[in-house]
Amino acid sequence: MEKLRIDKWLWAARFYKTRTLASEEIDKGRVQVNGVAVKPARELKAGDSVQLRSGPVTRTVTVLGISDKRGPAPVAAKLYQETEDSVAQRLQAAEQRQLAPEPALTLLQGRPTKRDRRDTEQARENLRDGEWNDRWSVSFDK
Repeated sequence: MEKLRIDKWLWAARFYKTRTLASEEIDKGRVQVNGVAVKPARELKAGDSVQLRSGPVTRTVTVLGISDKRGPAPVAAKLYQETEDSVAQRLQAAEQRQLAPEPALTLLQGRPTKRDRRDTEQARENLRDGEWNDRWSVSFDK
């Protein structure tokens, strides 16, 4: 077997869990072969360069072998070789994700409590009762 559909190869090489997911990612333009966007039926051969994006990670691999059967992970890993640049970028992206703070952790608390709501309403009433006009140089009272 010298050539194989790219969706089958991506599934056999364990980049995607199902052929359907592989086809969808190809249709969305997240997979390129030799720098060109392809369709799921594109035939792939040994020596081709495949660039695929899954989430924030972009990987570039060189096809070493062709298989239409999905085997264990160690066997699937022998079907391709990731480029050195791709490995470096992936490790750098992983380090950045690890060092970047989670935005949700910056929130000190969730919803306001009943006491917080009452304090807010009290502050608004104080502003309506005259403190608002004292804060500005222009008064609407004539």
